[in-house]
Amino acid sequence: MVYFLVERTVALPLGEAWRRVTCWARHGEVVPVTRVRVVTPGLTGEGTVFVARSGLGPLAFDDPMEVTVWVPPTEETPGRCRVEKRGRVLTGWAELEVRPGPGGRSRVVWREDLTVRFVPALFDPVLTRASRWIFGRAVNRLLRGV
Repeated sequence: MVYFLVERTVALPLGEAWRRVTCWARHGEVVPVTRVRVVTPGLTGEGTVFVARSGLGPLAFDDPMEVTVWVPPTEETPGRCRVEKRGRVLTGWAELEVRPGPGGRSRVVWREDLTVRFVPALFDPVLTRASRWIFGRAVNRLLRGV
């Protein structure tokens, strides 16, 4: 099991920080060797299904996910989103939280609990560090709007 946490404070309003980290199609633009296809048409919310295709050539696999919690932020309450991973290779969950930060900024917290099937637990420490680094960079790019 791999668990990691990424936290960022940004000079963005709550709604904009929320919009940027929950734009699922953009995740495919900022995570290396990954494409994201949103399966559920319409607005994002609880019940939205999307699939990340990660890897290269014959080593690629699908990572289907579903949004199971969707509570956008308000000035009084943090926003919270939970995504359940339901693939054959990756299972687990990710939680995104956007809350007021110091000086009118927004605080973004990304927690993820991930199981990589077919990979022995011996490799969990390496996968944890790699995941924290990859998703830390992805969150940075999402928040910058890159």
